Amino acid sequence: MTDAELVREVAQPFTGSANDYDVLLDLIGDSRIVLLGEASHGTHEFYFERAATTKRLIAEKGFTLLAIEADWPDASRAHRYVRGTSADANANEALSGFRRFPAWMWRNTVVVEFVEWLRGFSKDVDPKRAPAGFYGMDLYSLHASIHAVLSYLQKVDPDAAKRARARYSCFDHFSREPQEYGYAATAGATESCEDAVVEQLAELQRKAGEFLSRDGEMAAEELFFAEQNARLVKNAEQYYRSMFRGRASSWNLRDRHMVETIEALVAHLNGSRQPKAIIWAHNSHLGDARATEMSQHGELNVGQLIREHYGGEAVLIGFSTHHGTVTAASDWGAAAERKNVRPALEGSYEELFHQTGLPRFWIDLRNAGDKIGGPRLERAIGVIYRPETERLSHYFHARLPKQFDAIIHIDETRAVEPLERTSIWNQGELPETYPFTV
Repeated sequence: MTDAELVREVAQPFTGSANDYDVLLDLIGDSRIVLLGEASHGTHEFYFERAATTKRLIAEKGFTLLAIEADWPDASRAHRYVRGTSADANANEALSGFRRFPAWMWRNTVVVEFVEWLRGFSKDVDPKRAPAGFYGMDLYSLHASIHAVLSYLQKVDPDAAKRARARYSCFDHFSREPQEYGYAATAGATESCEDAVVEQLAELQRKAGEFLSRDGEMAAEELFFAEQNARLVKNAEQYYRSMFRGRASSWNLRDRHMVETIEALVAHLNGSRQPKAIIWAHNSHLGDARATEMSQHGELNVGQLIREHYGGEAVLIGFSTHHGTVTAASDWGAAAERKNVRPALEGSYEELFHQTGLPRFWIDLRNAGDKIGGPRLERAIGVIYRPETERLSHYFHARLPKQFDAIIHIDETRAVEPLERTSIWNQGELPETYPFTV
């Protein structure tokens, strides 16, 4: 029996019916935390299927916390819309904070529909049940988070705001690009802001009791958001200095911050019932790093840390595709393009799954992982896709059955649709056979 035949034997096809994910939800069972990955940051089906699964987890299994690979302040605006406490007229407006590259990750048609659904669900939820929240867990928003801390303190304690402004003025000598600060601090051209940002977080935490005594439940929510922004500034300051010391150092700081954010959310929302969390991020963050060549480079990730903390209460679900189109850029900060995803390389899991002849399926890797084997190549497309260097820039070796608890494969996929479509995106990439038809 060939490897593809072995996979086909354990693959559970999707038929397009509403019951497709019933068995997957059975696998999740009473787990407290579900990690839903993606093999690219620009594939419609990955976003759509994650949203569909998340809706069922919220509606049927009582999940109340969604943390996404996005900046905290931008997601906070969408969170307020979901909870009905913002002036935004619709989800498009609520997501308008996501303007920094790559905006299409969260300003796309699938996320707009999902945020509207989440608002409607939260509005009609049983008052005895906690509403769902929409949170960011990344740490790129140094300046936006500084502004959020100052705005909060200006409202509750103007004197504390003056002290915070003085501490954060350490960053004023640089532009809005925090990498410039990181380089200067690492090179010794300026003093580090580390002590200042640590002092600011510590003062905010010391004064928590005083702030909480003023306005009850709303005060607790506002204080938590301010504290999270102050924590983000502290971690981002360290992250931007670490960027110039090597990839593993900055990668690990970023993923540790994501997990720290998740744990802070769980602690904050912990009421009569422990909150159950869903995480959306790239496969490279959510698949256990110990099962990939990342670990050989000294890198860890969210999936590894969550498994170490939660054990069997966590379920890690990855996605893959063989070919299609994807929304991605050619360089950092460049315009979004609709690019062709090349057929997967020989020797990859994606090519193995393609050989089954099944257009869509999922595999329970906990119980059928021995049929998958490995290690094999696995593809990862981020916000940048360069097909001409694909083997070097977009593939790594992994043992899929150890990396995830389940894998969802959609053989042909299409690019996620940005809310701001450009002529470049609309035109798309010419097929390799152009101008011929074969």
